[in-house]
Amino acid sequence: MASDGPGAVRVAILGASGYTGAELLRLLSSHPHTSIAALSGERSAGSPMGAVFPHLAFGPPGGFVASLPDLTTTASVTIIAQLPLDTVRVVDLSADFRLRDVDMYATWYGAPHAAVELQAQAVYGLTELARDAVRGARLVANPGCYPTSAQLPLVPLLTAGLIKPADIIVDAKSGVTGAGRAAKVGTLFCEAADGMSAYGVASHRHAPEIEQGLSDAAGQPVDVVFTPHLVPLSRGILSTIYVKLADGATADSLRECLATTYAAEPFVHVLPSGVAPPHTRHVRGSNHAVMGVYADRVAGRAILVCVIDNIVKGASGQAIQNMNVMCGFDESAGLGSTPVFP
Repeated sequence: MASDGPGAVRVAILGASGYTGAELLRLLSSHPHTSIAALSGERSAGSPMGAVFPHLAFGPPGGFVASLPDLTTTASVTIIAQLPLDTVRVVDLSADFRLRDVDMYATWYGAPHAAVELQAQAVYGLTELARDAVRGARLVANPGCYPTSAQLPLVPLLTAGLIKPADIIVDAKSGVTGAGRAAKVGTLFCEAADGMSAYGVASHRHAPEIEQGLSDAAGQPVDVVFTPHLVPLSRGILSTIYVKLADGATADSLRECLATTYAAEPFVHVLPSGVAPPHTRHVRGSNHAVMGVYADRVAGRAILVCVIDNIVKGASGQAIQNMNVMCGFDESAGLGSTPVFP
C-alpha cells in the first residue's frame, strides 16, 4: 500500500489470481479510499480481469500486469524484503511473518526464514486483539484462517483465567477454498464431494501459530490438540473447541467474558444463552465471526463453537480490516457486505 495523497491509498496485490486475491478485489471494489495500482498472478500476467475472474468483469477495471519484477518466480517474502517500508505498508497474507521464532518457522515450513531482519518488525494482525500494535505497524502478518477461528474465542478466556491452559482441543472444518485455487487431486469435485476427511493430523502448520497466541494469553506455554478437516462446501470454517473450566468458572461466565470483550466490535459476535450453535451460512461472504458457548454434559468442561468465512475474516477481509487500521480509515470500510443467504 502506498499513499496517493490525503485519504487515498494505492494497493498492489501479489498473488492476486487465487481465491484470496479474488476476495480482495471484490471487497476493495467498494472501498472508498483505495485504488488498485498493480496485480500479479503466477499464470495470469497480461490477462484482463474478466478472463481470470468472470464475476469481476464488470467491476474494477484493469488486468494482471508485470509492473513488479520477477513475480512468477520470487516468493512474496523476498519481495517484501526489498520494499521501502518507510513509505509502503504491507499486509502479508502468507505465513512468512506469523511465527516470531524463526527456528520454529524453519522446522514447520521446511526452509530457513528468508527475511529474519524483518521478523522483529512484523505485527501479528488478529485485529480485534492487536489493534494498537497494528495501527503503528509497517508490516502486518495476517493470521491464518484456522488460527483466527480458534484464537478469537480462546484468547480472552485464557487472559481472564477462566479456562485451564491444558487439554484444549480444536476440532476444525474448512471449505475447499482453504486449499487454494490450484488444481489438486484431493480438491477435485469427485474427491471432495459427499464426504469429509481429516488432514494434517498432528502436523498442520497452523498449530504453532495457534499455540503462540494462546501461550501469550496464558502467560505460559500452551499446547493444543488441533485437527483440521476438509468438508464439501466452497467456503467457511467451523471450529468446535473443547476446554476445561478453571475453578469457579461456568459456561455462563465464559460467555459473559466473551460478550464483554467483543461488545463494541463490528465483526465479532457472541450468541446469547439458549441460542443454537452458529452455522457457516450465518457468515458466508462476510467479515463476521460468530461464536457460542455451551456447557458440556461432562462436569468441569465447556464447548465453544466459532464460525468464520475462511477467505474473508480468515484472510482477505481481515487483511483489509488491518489495512484500514494502519491507514486510519474507518475499520469497516469496504467490509460492509452482509452474509449471503441462502
